[in-house]
Amino acid sequence: MVQKQTVPSAALQKARKANATGVEQYERWDIDEAIKSLNEAIRLAPEEPQYHLNLARALARYGDFDAAKRALGSYIRYEQDNDLAERFEQLFGEGMDEVETLLTKQMTRKNLPLEVVGAAVQMWFEYRICVGRRPLIIRKPETWAAALDYTIRKVNFCELSQRDIADLYGVSASTVRAYHNDLVQTLDIMPCDYRYFRGEENPLDKLVEAAAMLEELEERFRRP
Repeated sequence: MVQKQTVPSAALQKARKANATGVEQYERWDIDEAIKSLNEAIRLAPEEPQYHLNLARALARYGDFDAAKRALGSYIRYEQDNDLAERFEQLFGEGMDEVETLLTKQMTRKNLPLEVVGAAVQMWFEYRICVGRRPLIIRKPETWAAALDYTIRKVNFCELSQRDIADLYGVSASTVRAYHNDLVQTLDIMPCDYRYFRGEENPLDKLVEAAAMLEELEERFRRP
């Protein structure tokens, strides 16, 4: 944490606008533009921690985790809330946390491919960034491990029911459902999500091809 320097009010106003624009772009998945807007906000007000955190979230969604960690490092430097800064500092640890350890143990015991296990660990890392300043309470690692296991299975067509996952981790099915919904909403996860799908062929590719073909057919149909 460092002492903030005074920034001209005009620059602050422009920075706030650039940050707000960047957040809107992030939420509608215009990630390239979001990164540009948030970098502009940081250029105008480099000591505003929230701008660095928002940039880290955008970079994580983009899949550039090294850059996301650099942005987090800048955020931690300026964050006034020590508890919050310490929470994000944990992302720089060398070993696995309790959630990752339990998740890896259970998924490998069930003979899930290592690529899928790695995708679940990636999902947890990304979630801890993208949750932002919201409280992240981990009283019982089993709750998050169960939700991550359930969610990554759904993305990769290796599904178990919520009840089966709940029994595997010793939690309730309602807990699995609630934490799964949080993961889906925070990370904006979709079926066969490219970030976490590890199969040889992603069904979404066929949808993209079909959409492109339909667009071409419609264009030909309208041609005079």
